[in-house]
Amino acid sequence: MKKIVLLISLLMVSAFTYAQAVDSGSGSVGKAPLYTGQKQINFGLGLDTDGLPIYAQLDFAVSPDITVSPMVALTAGNAYSFTTLGAHGDYHFNSLLDIPSNWDFYAGVNLGFRFYLSGHSGTGPLDLGLQVGGRYYWDQNWGINLEFGGGAGFGGRVGVSRKL
Repeated sequence: MKKIVLLISLLMVSAFTYAQAVDSGSGSVGKAPLYTGQKQINFGLGLDTDGLPIYAQLDFAVSPDITVSPMVALTAGNAYSFTTLGAHGDYHFNSLLDIPSNWDFYAGVNLGFRFYLSGHSGTGPLDLGLQVGGRYYWDQNWGINLEFGGGAGFGGRVGVSRKL
């Protein structure tokens, strides 16, 4: 278990360090909703058979088409409660499909680990999954997000995004 927690921590630190080291890019590149070095925070509610997760995620654009993201969620279920720590990696299709920058369509992979807070002893297995999602920005900085998938990304999520 300590090795898995260490792996997730290293992935999050690596993603953060890499995103900070990349030039922030001042011009517009294609129709990407985020440019290299730009960040956005996502937060909202998830869908899970074990309860209702509340999540927060921070996207780091490592290129105009790729983001990496640490994620944390708190799930309060009927039988038990737990926290999920995870990471997402997404490919954004805007440049490839010539989609306007106020829309964002993506797909990717996720991994995460559950830490039980009550009603269950121990920790959960490593969750691996895939997700596909979309986002609509109603202005330069704010958008609404809808995602479907599994693993650390739950069965789905709906939330709000804010470019930083």
